[in-house]
Amino acid sequence: KEILKNSLATTLAPADKLWSASGDKAVNLRMEASGPGSETPVTIHQMFLETVERSGDQTALVFKEDGQTASLTWRQYYEQCRAAAKSFLKLGLERFHGVGILGFNSPEWFISDIGCIFAGGLAAGIYTTNSPEACQYVAANCEANILVVENQKQLDKILQVKDQLPHLKAIIQYKGKLQPKTSILYSWEEFMKVGEDVSDEQLNAVIDSQRANECCTLIYTSGTTGNPKGVMLSQDNITWTARISSGLICKNYGQEILISYLPLSHVAAQMVDIWISMSFSGTTYFAEPDALKGSLVNTLKEARPTCFLGVPRVWEKMQEGMRAGGEKASPLKKRVADWAKSIGLQRLFHVFTGLKSSFTVICQKVRAALGLDRCRYCFTGAAPITKDTLEYFLSLNIPVKELYGMSESSGPHTVSIDEYRIGSCGKVIPGSKIKLNNPDEEGNGEVCFWGRNVFMGYLNMPDKTEEALDEDGWLHSGDLGKFDQENFLYITGRIKELIITAGGENIPPVPIEDAVKSELPIISNTMLIGDKLKFLSMLITLKCVMDDNGEPTNELSSEVLDFCRRHSVTATKVSEITANKEPAIYNAIQEGIDRVNARSTSNAQKIQKWVVLERDFSVVGGELGPTLKLRRPIVVKMYQEKINELYSGAAERQ
Repeated sequence: KEILKNSLATTLAPADKLWSASGDKAVNLRMEASGPGSETPVTIHQMFLETVERSGDQTALVFKEDGQTASLTWRQYYEQCRAAAKSFLKLGLERFHGVGILGFNSPEWFISDIGCIFAGGLAAGIYTTNSPEACQYVAANCEANILVVENQKQLDKILQVKDQLPHLKAIIQYKGKLQPKTSILYSWEEFMKVGEDVSDEQLNAVIDSQRANECCTLIYTSGTTGNPKGVMLSQDNITWTARISSGLICKNYGQEILISYLPLSHVAAQMVDIWISMSFSGTTYFAEPDALKGSLVNTLKEARPTCFLGVPRVWEKMQEGMRAGGEKASPLKKRVADWAKSIGLQRLFHVFTGLKSSFTVICQKVRAALGLDRCRYCFTGAAPITKDTLEYFLSLNIPVKELYGMSESSGPHTVSIDEYRIGSCGKVIPGSKIKLNNPDEEGNGEVCFWGRNVFMGYLNMPDKTEEALDEDGWLHSGDLGKFDQENFLYITGRIKELIITAGGENIPPVPIEDAVKSELPIISNTMLIGDKLKFLSMLITLKCVMDDNGEPTNELSSEVLDFCRRHSVTATKVSEITANKEPAIYNAIQEGIDRVNARSTSNAQKIQKWVVLERDFSVVGGELGPTLKLRRPIVVKMYQEKINELYSGAAERQ
């Protein structure tokens, strides 16, 4: 251990603890004596330079410019990051102060992020769905000197709160014309020229002063209650995690292709799109801003990625689209497709490769139609996915593999790569450890993490940091999980999400919610209620059309309309269904719930009452977080009256 410490003395800053709540304090790394956890720590700049030296002329980023496809090589990308870093220094970015980035995925987002790190700042992504007040909170929390915004819409949010940002020195807008031209507002072109007179020596001195165990990035967790927490990631957190992850999925250095479309303020997108891609010298295609409203499939077909990460909602949308297409097929075609999928599922549970039949041809056509024909790894993460969706894709020979981790573990901590179990999040990444705290008689315990991917602490929140990390430095996830005999991890619930009924029964809500959605494809969202109450009830929303801002409309989705037609219901709006408690729909929901209840392990786990809400859950509405996770405490507050009605003196159904 002593020899190990001495050899790292030149590359690490002095530190005396595994954690810190100050942006300018270094931490001890969770180094191992041998194996993947013992790799020499490197900075972001060192990792980037290595990629440029190996693959400088290869395409790094592909994007649209005025409707035309454009690209940057790794060398051009690196030079632009240096130019941005010089401009940040010129505009007065101070060491360990923030650069907030607010906009959809683009080369400018990547360049701002890396340029900020090169210049010694703390890169902080801000969700594009944030209100002006939420933007102000993040910018103030990281003492942001500079804010980078995409367009007028995002700029307007900042202009509303800029007087409450004492550290702010400049705002950069990277798309669209500047409307209110003020002294601190720069276009992207102006910004990139501002630092031209900053010398290479001056920038190199800042870069060379950086150490791998210092903070360089802040990931703001959306938090189900209260203000978001700024998760501090060190340079080593990022470079080590990126290298370990790329070693797992990269088969051909310099030939992997990815698509950037998930919010970059979220750890999963940032780790995959920026850092893992850099580690294996991949090519990243940028999707259009309306990717999640339907254009993603166009980018998939154009890029034909070799690896693809989709949050559960993305896979569900693809599934809905294919099912809707299937409904329109002729009865014979539909029967053939159903038969093929059922045969496929039986076979694929046992073997994923080597299918030699017409079924293989069907699967290849489906993959090509989705743009996934070259995709070796399809991943899902960031929120729970239903077994129904996993089985649907598996039946088409598209195994969607679950990743599991959190912002506090720099992204991934367990992964499914070549080994795969449906419903499991895989095994711990090399060089890290995982354990279950206080397991019950069934083997369920709190999932705890250890490794060089574990974060430094929460910015300016020592109490919250000490809640998350125990005295030995293990990160407590708040998730409940169990292992099978081969050490595959299964997430079984959240400690804080556990419903404890008035009768003292502990009930994990997610499996019951998933079962109802699986039985009833017309349902969009479900939320189980019952904490400290005598029986379980459920809030239900119907699938509807979302508008351009991601807000739910009153129009029923095509899937629900098809269901209505088949049951001779003329309604086209959600309100028409809920106002009349449309018998055909309500009876179908009750029958589906009865089927779920029939499989319950106890009476306490049966859904006794339910209500269909007038509008679907959404990020804009506040019921869902940025990665579409249910914000349970907020939903309870919003629908307290409805919940009270469910429990007001009515006897539960038997």
